Amino acid sequence: MTRIGVVTFPGSLDDHDAARAVTLAGATPVPLWHAAHDLEKVDAVILPGGFSYGDYLRCGAIARFSPIMTEVIAAADRGLPVLGICNGFQVLCESHLLPGALIRNDVRTFVCRDQALRVESRDTVWTCAMAEAQEITIVLKNGEGGYIADAETLARLEGENQVVFRYLGHNPNGSMNDIAGITNARGNVVGLMPHPEHNMEELTGPSLDGRLFFDSLLAFVAAAT
Repeated sequence: MTRIGVVTFPGSLDDHDAARAVTLAGATPVPLWHAAHDLEKVDAVILPGGFSYGDYLRCGAIARFSPIMTEVIAAADRGLPVLGICNGFQVLCESHLLPGALIRNDVRTFVCRDQALRVESRDTVWTCAMAEAQEITIVLKNGEGGYIADAETLARLEGENQVVFRYLGHNPNGSMNDIAGITNARGNVVGLMPHPEHNMEELTGPSLDGRLFFDSLLAFVAAAT
C-alpha cells in the first residue's frame, strides 16, 4: 500500500486532517515528526496546513530549518512527490523548493471560504487525474495567502506551465495573477493555499474534489512501480 508521510511541526493544525485524508484515499499515513532525520521509506510527503512554530517571524521560515526538511528537500530533488498545503506551501517557498513567497492577505483579515479553482496544469504528480480547465471547489482558510514573485519568476511560471491552480470568481488574498498553487519544473512538488484534505467527505466539505489529489498521486505511484 502507498505510504504517505505527514509532517508535524510544533503548532501544526491540520496534520491529523491530512492523515485522515490519506486513509480515506486508500493509502497509509506515516506520521513524521519535524525533528526526525528519517522519512521512513514513504512514497510521498505532505506538509500540512495550519500553522508552525516561528510563524510570528515569517510564515514557514523557521519550520524550513527543521531536521526533517533537510530530508524532504533532498528527497524532492530526487523526485519524491511532495504536497505543501497552506502553511506547507509557505514552507516549500521558504525552502526554495518552490519560487516566490506568501504574504499577508491584501484584505488584512483571515479568510475562510469555499473557494472555486481552475486547474491550469495536469502535468504534475498531484494533478494528473484532473483535467486542464477543470473547475473544482476546495476549502480555503488563511491569513498570509497572497502569492508574490518578481516579474521574471512570474513570467517563467506562466510560460513553463508551472501555475497549477488559479482562483476563480474572486481573488481572496491578493495573489498575483490569481495564483492559488504552483509546481516545480519537474512536477513532483506542488504547493497550494486551499486545503484539499478538507474536501474528502460529504459530511464536512462542499465537494469531494480533494480526492482528486490523492487519485493523482496513487495513479502516479502505480504507474511508476
